[in-house]
Amino acid sequence: MSTKNIAVVVGSLRRDSLNRKFAQALAKLAPADFKLEIIEIGDLPLYNQDDDDSPAPSVQRLRGEIKVADGVIFLTPEYNRSISGVLKNAIDHASRPYGQSAWAGKPAGVLGVTIGTMGTALAQQHLRTILAHLDMPTLGQPEAFIQAKDGLFDENGGIGEASRDFVQGWMDKYVAWVRQLSA
Repeated sequence: MSTKNIAVVVGSLRRDSLNRKFAQALAKLAPADFKLEIIEIGDLPLYNQDDDDSPAPSVQRLRGEIKVADGVIFLTPEYNRSISGVLKNAIDHASRPYGQSAWAGKPAGVLGVTIGTMGTALAQQHLRTILAHLDMPTLGQPEAFIQAKDGLFDENGGIGEASRDFVQGWMDKYVAWVRQLSA
């Protein structure tokens, strides 16, 4: 079986980002033939359509990394009941210029971690609307609105025992989704 390269886009720049920690822990649950790699988005300039013909090197890198990926996992925080500006900026950069979206056709998975009791439900719903427009088939179930509580992560940075079965179940469904769409 060939390796499936999965781009992981974390919508938070914070040094101690729960979503970045979760992305790193999630990668440990992937099967051996799936390689999850966090894609840098913090170095992107603000999207400006005037730059479409001569994008910054960081934008070219982002587009290239998405184009070669076999799928994309988005980890979004929830800011003001929606996705973060940095995540939207990255999405806009890789979807432009019009008709040349790097996202099109990539199987997507959506998760999010927050301290709030609603998880990232509203941010994920907004993100799913954007992904539908980008022609990204998105895993519908199980939804994963993760509340950061004591024990979410174990002492080695993996998913803690109380959440491991659920998160492994999500990963297994995403893996099957990517395999189904690439068959």
